[in-house]
Amino acid sequence: MFGLYETAFASLTWGNVLMFFIAGLLIYLGIARKMEPILLVPIGFGILMVNLPIGGMMVYSAEGFPAEVSSLGGLIQAIGRGEIGLLNVLYTYGIESEVIPLLIFLGVGAMTDFRPSIARPISFLFGATAQLGVFIVFIIAAVSGLFTINEAACVGIIGGSDGPPTVFLTAALAPRLLGPITLVAYSYMALVPILQPPIIRLLTTKKQRAIVMKPQLRDVSKLEEILFPIVIFLVAALLVPKSVPLIGMFMFGNLLKVSGVTDRLAQAAGGVFIDVLTFLLGLTVGALMPASVFLTGQTLAIIGLAIVAFAFGTAGGLWAAQLANLFLKEKINPMIGAAGVSAVPMSARVVQKMGQKANPRNFLLMHAMGPNMAGAVATSVVAGILLGMLM
Repeated sequence: MFGLYETAFASLTWGNVLMFFIAGLLIYLGIARKMEPILLVPIGFGILMVNLPIGGMMVYSAEGFPAEVSSLGGLIQAIGRGEIGLLNVLYTYGIESEVIPLLIFLGVGAMTDFRPSIARPISFLFGATAQLGVFIVFIIAAVSGLFTINEAACVGIIGGSDGPPTVFLTAALAPRLLGPITLVAYSYMALVPILQPPIIRLLTTKKQRAIVMKPQLRDVSKLEEILFPIVIFLVAALLVPKSVPLIGMFMFGNLLKVSGVTDRLAQAAGGVFIDVLTFLLGLTVGALMPASVFLTGQTLAIIGLAIVAFAFGTAGGLWAAQLANLFLKEKINPMIGAAGVSAVPMSARVVQKMGQKANPRNFLLMHAMGPNMAGAVATSVVAGILLGMLM
């Protein structure tokens, strides 16, 4: 027994120790600061698991990739022999197969209210232009020499500020970077209330931020709610076939919510079902961050480029709203364009708070939710475009 302890301590590196501190920081931020706790806490604990020497929860190959699970036959014996770990199984059948991110998106769809987007169709323009950060960072990462073209696409998609498409695309194109990219994406989504306000203040005037919009959106009929997910799925599938898995699960979940006859299914998909999938995702993503993978120059580059992606995503939505105001008789507050960054509902809350500060009569939350929801659709389509280009 003492020999086992000696082996464990002898295998412990300074990188492992540093990862313990990073894991502790994530757990602290999740619990004490309530920053994306449903993901940061499992990710933090997953990091602890994978950086424990000879723990065996996630076994890596000599090339630095998670050991493959070839078949379910003899699974328990393979785990017992240390050939694979329990989290290897979750990674192979949940993440690498892309099942978990897709099913999570089904649950997200079952919780999503698209009525603000339907009531103001121009929201989809702002959701689309807020993807500017994705393509700018994709280009920067591709020419930097630090990333392959596939890895650059996965770094860029962080700018869409939507977790499931980020996980889905990275699992398909750059699984080695899934841990760092997912961690950075969700961490920065939690930091939206800190990241967005300076950019919005820089690119708008106080007069623009004070524009008052009517407190009520038009009523959306039940027929519109039901037709919306069906039409969006068909249009996206015909224009961007590679987006079908993401958009299909997203819109199917939403149809369960709005149909009026599948309430039990919608509640299940948006309740315990998505909770279980989320903690499995978090643990597995954390286990993809051993010190040898995370503590690299690429990780630092991802952290820096993610800020650039968020900044240009926010700017793209703002610029589109300002441009639209040149042609609209009834002006809109350009800050709602910034909510096209699909950090739901945090970016919409940022707009509401800044609008109230500029003019106490401003109530922008529902107006901002339109671009917010549209951004989630746009990010899924962009992920499909990148898959189509690179696969």
